[in-house]
Amino acid sequence: MNKEELFPLVNKHGEVTGSATRGECHSGSMLLHPVVHLHLVTEQGCIYLQKRSKNKDIQPGKWDTAVGGHVDFGETIQEAIEREAREELGIDISVLSLNAVKPYIFQSDREQELINTFIAIVPQNININPDAEEIETGRFWQLSEVDKTIGKEILTPNFEQEYLHIKQNLLNILPTAK
Repeated sequence: MNKEELFPLVNKHGEVTGSATRGECHSGSMLLHPVVHLHLVTEQGCIYLQKRSKNKDIQPGKWDTAVGGHVDFGETIQEAIEREAREELGIDISVLSLNAVKPYIFQSDREQELINTFIAIVPQNININPDAEEIETGRFWQLSEVDKTIGKEILTPNFEQEYLHIKQNLLNILPTAK
């Protein structure tokens, strides 16, 4: 991880107010910075999760959102989500229909992020090629399997909170998942 990588600082509305390095943002400073998350779900009600590399500086080795990453300084949310999907999973999401979820603030003991979340319906046989440096592995999970895993320290706290936040959206989009 490049601790000198530059991130935008934003207010709660997502408006850029300045910049700071990754190191500053992850130091406990609680500088609000934007990130993007993409949930890949199938019509059958399965959600793709990635197992974070053990080399990650935050939540190594835990299962997490299919795609998640920081917005670089000077980059739009759309550019960031497309870049992260290419980098992490080797997929081009410009051809997918993305459903945006209302942004929210996530805070841990190390950082504060404005999460910009998207959901995309994908075929179960989508060709995913995870980046070995970022992701240990990945697979589709049944929503019921995710429900049973919450609170067992297998999933990242951020994913658990977001999953509970978006679950109704998933059920509304996927009538077969009910």
